[in-house]
Amino acid sequence: MLEANLGAAAFKQHELRARILGELHARPTRPLESPARVLHFGFLLDSGQAEADREAVVSAALARGLPGPDATARQYRVEMAGVSLTWERHGEFVTHSWEFSGEENLFDPTPAALMQKVQLLPQPGPLLVAADLHLLSGDTDPAILSQVFEPLQPAVSEANHGRALIASDFAPDTFGFVRLVVINRSMPAMASGRLTQRLLEIETYRTLALLGLPEAQRLGPSMREIETKLPRLLATLNQSKGVAQNRELLDEITGLAAQLETESALSLYRFGATHAYNDLVQERLEAIDETALPDYPSWNGFLTRRLQPAIRTCFNVESRQADLSRKLSRAAELLRTRVDTEVEQQNGDLLRQMGERVQLQLRLQQTVEGLSVAAITYYISSVLLKVLEGAHEAGAQLNPTVWTGAAIPFIAGFVWWTVRQIRKRHFEE
Repeated sequence: MLEANLGAAAFKQHELRARILGELHARPTRPLESPARVLHFGFLLDSGQAEADREAVVSAALARGLPGPDATARQYRVEMAGVSLTWERHGEFVTHSWEFSGEENLFDPTPAALMQKVQLLPQPGPLLVAADLHLLSGDTDPAILSQVFEPLQPAVSEANHGRALIASDFAPDTFGFVRLVVINRSMPAMASGRLTQRLLEIETYRTLALLGLPEAQRLGPSMREIETKLPRLLATLNQSKGVAQNRELLDEITGLAAQLETESALSLYRFGATHAYNDLVQERLEAIDETALPDYPSWNGFLTRRLQPAIRTCFNVESRQADLSRKLSRAAELLRTRVDTEVEQQNGDLLRQMGERVQLQLRLQQTVEGLSVAAITYYISSVLLKVLEGAHEAGAQLNPTVWTGAAIPFIAGFVWWTVRQIRKRHFEE
């Protein structure tokens, strides 16, 4: 009891600990006795199709009284009537590998005949990878292997420190399978299983890596169109004048940038996957410990010569996208700065014009106020004169003209003060 309490189980476990530790053993290598034949299929699928495929494997296992893979399983192996099925789930694809033991004749029977021996699982998605791997014992002359792959010249190499001979032409045969031959010279079953697993992974990942090539070819025309338009727009940018023309240029550049960013977003995952799959191919090629043979291309040399140009095309398109995005962003930023500057200048001109109008209106207002003071003073003085004349005729001892003249300054001052008070009150409001 004391020992149990002192173990790791006595501590509260991190919720991801078991999953992290199990990841290293998620796809264990299985021993493979020679001779054997492996039909390997790779299907592209989405998350819904992946779950349906897992449920199909569970149903097939339960029909034989065996437990199926759980929802988190990445690999599952089951024996079905003397045939072993290895099921593996990856991010965007799933593989079904059917192993047939005791097949000694090279690629005989045909893949079609072998497939009739088993009840294949329902196809989960479109087929992308189909490989027919034959593992044989003994030592075989490479010239004999070459006859199997006629008319194409295969890539033939020694692997696993010379303990195996491997060959393939990486081309589909009449049944649609890419043939792979492994001659086991002195490998134990575990080493044979490890080598065949790596060779099937090379075939799977190199095919998946090439999915980026059609995407790169699709993007080519639109990118060339943008690359052609951009210099013309930049030349127009140097000569453009006025907010309207610059805004028109900005709209066109922004439209090109939006088109480019949309296509970049659509191709981002595919090119990222191409990077990852290509890295996996290179890692697996290093892991098989290949030794080149005279007069035959090695697997590494063959795939480097045939695969890498396509991979570089994808990388080149990705690089061009990034370069065009930077150029369009700089051009758009420059145009925005120019438009903003011109708009600010126009706003400044408008403000100055408004200030001039205000000054003019103020002067007009002052002139009108002066005229108003004079007119009101004249009107009041005229009224006062009439009043004084009436008083004089009534017998008052005064001179209407003199009194009116003497009152005019006071009248004008009062009128001016009254107008100023009215204007001040309006200004404050």
